Amino acid sequence: MSFKPHPRNNGHSTVLTFERTAVVNDPNWKLPIVPSFKLESPDFTAGGTLPQWARSGVANAGGEDRSPTLHWHGFPSGTKSFVLTVLDPDAPTGSGWWHWAVLNIPASIESLPQNAGATDGALMPSGAITLPNELRLESFQGAAPPAGHGDHRYIFTLSALNTERLDIPEGSTPAMLGFMMRDYVVARAQLTGLSRTDPEPASA
Repeated sequence: MSFKPHPRNNGHSTVLTFERTAVVNDPNWKLPIVPSFKLESPDFTAGGTLPQWARSGVANAGGEDRSPTLHWHGFPSGTKSFVLTVLDPDAPTGSGWWHWAVLNIPASIESLPQNAGATDGALMPSGAITLPNELRLESFQGAAPPAGHGDHRYIFTLSALNTERLDIPEGSTPAMLGFMMRDYVVARAQLTGLSRTDPEPASA
């Protein structure tokens, strides 16, 4: 929300009243401007609804915390590694909600299978590191928007880096990862899925 002032004269002095206006949180604001490439999934269309199984189970949203299959292509030839993040910028926190963050994905990898974000990391490529999400779990947390909040955006961002490895402190947050990788990003691909939680019907 932003607040728009409206001067009003009450006969004695001018009083400012404020009207709240909606502002869409742009997660790319202030990020380096770089070329784009393609990130796709056979499990949902760009701008479409995420599968039920990609909702959260651990957060009691009726899902399985299963990450979707991802494929990518068209990244620069000088790419040396990738970083993958998933952010809900619409979470009512003031800072969004990080669902997944993986760094040091080798440049030879061009896809991740469904459920690569599982806690055991068995489907992750060798060398890749998963950081703790907002629940402090080193895994993919599925969508869990508050009831009655409407559609939330789940933005899968794959950044191509010109370094083979990022060395960041163990247990760092996804926000710290974003700050520390910014000077190495040479291209970026994004894919957005939606999810909503409808409110329970009112009891008679």
